[in-house]
Amino acid sequence: MSVVAPAIGWLIPGAGHMIQRRWLRGLLLMASVGTMFILGLLMEGRVYRPNSGDILDILGFIGDIGAGGLYIVTRAMDWGQGAIAHATADYGTKYIIVAGLLNLISVADAYHIAIGKKP
Repeated sequence: MSVVAPAIGWLIPGAGHMIQRRWLRGLLLMASVGTMFILGLLMEGRVYRPNSGDILDILGFIGDIGAGGLYIVTRAMDWGQGAIAHATADYGTKYIIVAGLLNLISVADAYHIAIGKKP
Protein backbone atom coordinates (compact mmCIF):
# COMPACT_ATOMS: atom_id res chain seq x y z
CA MET A 1 0.00 0.00 0.00
CA SER A 2 2.95 2.35 0.60
CA VAL A 3 3.71 2.34 -3.14
CA VAL A 4 0.20 1.96 -4.56
CA ALA A 5 -1.47 4.81 -2.63
CA PRO A 6 1.01 7.54 -3.67
CA ALA A 7 1.12 6.31 -7.28
CA ILE A 8 -2.66 6.31 -7.63
CA GLY A 9 -2.85 9.58 -5.69
CA TRP A 10 -0.49 11.20 -8.19
CA LEU A 11 -2.35 9.87 -11.22
CA ILE A 12 -5.83 10.74 -9.90
CA PRO A 13 -5.78 13.56 -7.33
CA GLY A 14 -7.35 12.42 -4.06
CA ALA A 15 -7.54 8.74 -5.02
CA GLY A 16 -4.57 7.82 -2.81
CA HIS A 17 -6.62 8.83 0.21
CA MET A 18 -9.82 7.26 -1.06
CA ILE A 19 -8.27 3.78 -1.45
CA GLN A 20 -7.22 4.07 2.19
CA ARG A 21 -10.81 4.89 3.16
CA ARG A 22 -10.15 8.55 3.90
CA TRP A 23 -13.23 9.52 1.94
CA LEU A 24 -13.70 13.13 3.01
CA ARG A 25 -10.04 14.07 2.65
CA GLY A 26 -9.84 12.35 -0.74
CA LEU A 27 -12.95 14.08 -2.06
CA LEU A 28 -11.76 17.48 -0.81
CA LEU A 29 -8.37 17.02 -2.46
CA MET A 30 -9.95 15.79 -5.68
CA ALA A 31 -12.27 18.78 -5.78
CA SER A 32 -9.55 21.29 -4.87
CA VAL A 33 -6.88 20.10 -7.28
CA GLY A 34 -9.37 19.49 -10.09
CA THR A 35 -11.08 22.84 -9.68
CA MET A 36 -7.82 24.79 -9.56
CA PHE A 37 -6.46 23.00 -12.61
CA ILE A 38 -9.64 23.45 -14.65
CA LEU A 39 -9.97 27.11 -13.63
CA GLY A 40 -6.38 27.65 -14.71
CA LEU A 41 -7.15 26.17 -18.12
CA LEU A 42 -10.33 28.22 -18.46
CA MET A 43 -8.31 31.36 -17.71
CA GLU A 44 -6.11 30.36 -20.68
CA GLY A 45 -3.17 29.48 -18.46
CA ARG A 46 -0.04 27.99 -19.99
CA VAL A 47 0.89 24.36 -19.44
CA TYR A 48 4.66 23.95 -19.46
CA ARG A 49 6.45 21.39 -21.61
CA PRO A 50 9.64 19.51 -20.69
CA ASN A 51 13.03 20.49 -22.15
CA SER A 52 12.50 24.21 -22.61
CA GLY A 53 15.91 25.12 -21.18
CA ASP A 54 14.87 28.13 -19.07
CA ILE A 55 15.07 27.48 -15.32
CA LEU A 56 11.69 29.09 -14.62
CA ASP A 57 10.07 26.97 -17.33
CA ILE A 58 11.64 23.85 -15.80
CA LEU A 59 10.25 24.76 -12.37
CA GLY A 60 6.84 25.44 -13.93
CA PHE A 61 6.98 22.03 -15.61
CA ILE A 62 7.73 20.35 -12.27
CA GLY A 63 4.71 22.08 -10.75
CA ASP A 64 2.51 21.12 -13.70
CA ILE A 65 3.57 17.47 -13.82
CA GLY A 66 2.55 17.17 -10.17
CA ALA A 67 -1.07 17.23 -11.29
CA GLY A 68 -0.55 13.73 -12.72
CA GLY A 69 -3.41 12.53 -14.88
CA LEU A 70 -4.77 16.04 -15.36
CA TYR A 71 -1.44 17.08 -16.87
CA ILE A 72 -1.31 13.98 -19.10
CA VAL A 73 -4.81 14.58 -20.45
CA THR A 74 -4.10 18.28 -20.99
CA ARG A 75 -0.94 17.55 -22.97
CA ALA A 76 -2.66 14.81 -24.98
CA MET A 77 -5.47 17.20 -25.93
CA ASP A 78 -2.94 19.99 -26.63
CA TRP A 79 -4.64 22.45 -24.28
CA GLY A 80 -2.87 25.29 -22.50
CA GLN A 81 -0.41 26.06 -25.29
CA GLY A 82 -1.43 29.64 -26.12
CA ALA A 83 0.73 32.66 -25.45
CA ILE A 84 -0.06 34.58 -22.28
CA ALA A 85 -1.78 37.66 -23.68
CA HIS A 86 -3.36 39.15 -20.55
CA ALA A 87 -3.10 39.11 -16.77
CA THR A 88 -5.87 36.54 -16.35
CA ALA A 89 -3.86 33.99 -18.32
CA ASP A 90 -0.89 34.56 -16.03
CA TYR A 91 -3.09 33.86 -13.01
CA GLY A 92 -4.36 30.75 -14.80
CA THR A 93 -0.79 29.54 -15.23
CA LYS A 94 -0.20 29.96 -11.51
CA TYR A 95 -3.43 28.09 -10.70
CA ILE A 96 -2.25 25.14 -12.78
CA ILE A 97 1.17 25.09 -11.08
CA VAL A 98 -0.32 25.36 -7.59
CA ALA A 99 -2.79 22.56 -8.37
CA GLY A 100 0.16 20.32 -9.25
CA LEU A 101 2.07 21.28 -6.13
CA LEU A 102 -0.98 20.66 -3.94
CA ASN A 103 -1.32 17.23 -5.51
CA LEU A 104 2.35 16.47 -4.73
CA ILE A 105 1.70 17.40 -1.09
CA SER A 106 -1.36 15.13 -1.05
CA VAL A 107 0.75 12.28 -2.49
CA ALA A 108 3.21 12.71 0.39
CA ASP A 109 0.29 12.72 2.83
CA ALA A 110 -1.13 9.52 1.31
CA TYR A 111 2.29 7.90 1.66
CA HIS A 112 2.57 8.87 5.34
CA ILE A 113 -0.89 7.47 6.02
CA ALA A 114 0.02 4.24 4.19
CA ILE A 115 3.18 3.64 6.24
CA GLY A 116 1.42 4.45 9.51
CA LYS A 117 3.20 7.69 10.40
CA LYS A 118 -0.08 9.57 10.30
CA PRO A 119 -3.37 8.25 11.71
